[in-house]
Amino acid sequence: MDTHTAMQTYAKVVELGSFAAAADKMGQARSVVTRQIAYLEQKYGVRLLNRTTRKLSMTDAGRAFYERVRPILAEVADLELSLQAEGQRPSGRLRVSAPVSFGILHLGPAIAEYLQRYPDVVIDLDLNDRVVDLVEDGFDVAVRISPLLDSSLVARPLAPQQLLVCAAPSYLARHGAPRTPEDLKQHRCLHYAYASTGNEWHFEKDGVTHLVRVNAALRANNGDVLRTASLAGHGIILQPEFLVGEDIRAGRLVTLLADYAHTPISMYAIYPHRRFLSPKVRSFVEHLEDRFGAPSPAVPGRRASPRRSR
Repeated sequence: MDTHTAMQTYAKVVELGSFAAAADKMGQARSVVTRQIAYLEQKYGVRLLNRTTRKLSMTDAGRAFYERVRPILAEVADLELSLQAEGQRPSGRLRVSAPVSFGILHLGPAIAEYLQRYPDVVIDLDLNDRVVDLVEDGFDVAVRISPLLDSSLVARPLAPQQLLVCAAPSYLARHGAPRTPEDLKQHRCLHYAYASTGNEWHFEKDGVTHLVRVNAALRANNGDVLRTASLAGHGIILQPEFLVGEDIRAGRLVTLLADYAHTPISMYAIYPHRRFLSPKVRSFVEHLEDRFGAPSPAVPGRRASPRRSR
């Protein structure tokens, strides 16, 4: 008798609470289920289940056996699905969530490349700066540029993003440039409403952390709105390099407080489960790793942001 099949049967009996229910679920005769459980008990020399006409319960050995068998069965099922998926071409609808600005500037072109490679996939992209619940809202993958809040999700790191303080030359001509983080209290700051640190901007120099509570002349839940306001000379922003890097390289924005470092914010591809990963999800996440794992051009006055090693 096949031990793996007998283990599957035992797990099903335990989960459903009866031989009859397990037999119905697995499409087998009850006598077959009974023989498989008897085979395991004889093979390992222990009683796994206590049986009465009214009740079925695990023995201590049976409970320990079930706790060990369950992850083994899951791993085998995952292996089988992965092997099957190797020969499958990604297809079907893929629901993706991403921040608005990053989605427009960078994810959109990456998706166009992906669709050219996998034309049988249909992508449903939702751009929103709020943190969505992948399971409840029905998303397959999310791109997040923020601290991870849900440890039950699988997170594949992409490229860290350096936060940069900057302002337009027209603003600096009128108000001057801050020399220390504390000077920001005297300036017009444009603040991202979804920042995990609230309205505190964090800096570090020579091992000393500086926390500055800024007075926001404008609060918005979208970084591109703040970037536009800063380009128009309305204040100082603290935004990731992917959003302001090109403006800094072109001279439209000027980096400030370059001697003070910020902890890079991480960018992740998030999905709900590691097991039973479909070809469309696997291929899309791998495409994101390839697309956003390469270093970007350095911003003047800064070293290039560290990237994930390949």
